Amino acid sequence: MSGKQICELHKNTREAIWFRLGEFNGHKFIDMRVFVKEDGKDPAPTKKGLAVSPQLWPQFRAALDQVEAAMIEQGWLDREDLNQAEGLHPHPDINSR
Repeated sequence: MSGKQICELHKNTREAIWFRLGEFNGHKFIDMRVFVKEDGKDPAPTKKGLAVSPQLWPQFRAALDQVEAAMIEQGWLDREDLNQAEGLHPHPDINSR
């Protein structure tokens, strides 16, 4: 798989979710995958993840909007929480464009 890392979100000290634009066998996709960092090793991808085709991206975002509304309705999230992107780390290559 070829791909370009966009950003990562740290779940804990060992795991991070990497957001990447990827391509495999001529198919493009947005890859959201958990990577694990072992002592002294580079982060490695796990089976935990999701790949969404660009064609499905609009519906995927709409579904996330519905999930967000439900979380607010259930009291799991406050609207103020949405203004905080703390913990999201752009990949260094993205900032150099």
